[in-house]
Amino acid sequence: MLGTLAKWLRILGFDTFYANSEIDDKKLLEIARKEDRTLVTRDKELMMNSRRENLRVVEINTVDLDEQLKLVLKNVEIDKTRFLSRCTICNSEIIEMDKEKVKSFVPKKVFENNKNFWYCKKCDKYYWTGSHSDKMLEKIKGLQKTN
Repeated sequence: MLGTLAKWLRILGFDTFYANSEIDDKKLLEIARKEDRTLVTRDKELMMNSRRENLRVVEINTVDLDEQLKLVLKNVEIDKTRFLSRCTICNSEIIEMDKEKVKSFVPKKVFENNKNFWYCKKCDKYYWTGSHSDKMLEKIKGLQKTN
């Protein structure tokens, strides 16, 4: 239901567990309680049950991504040192890689135009900063100004 939001929370450096439809509400509440997580949901019933159990919950009442991010950022603070520290796919922390070690794994132009690279062991995915990173930062700064 909120997959794009989960991806953006990972970009921001949040440890983001994204539940698929196979996990029922009872299990989600258990995970939130056990791992001291904040639930982010559009599901009214899950939200009410979360509040009943005194769990932190952020109600998402819009399909607009920017508005969703604003709602979350009203309730949690960004640790700027964690920006781009997680894999956007699996949520694992990514590790910085020596540039020479990634040469055969990234496109030639990417290798030539970037100094820093990161790697997700779980997904076998390489990351680097580029124009997309600058656009993400601009988006985040814009969202923070309106909060």
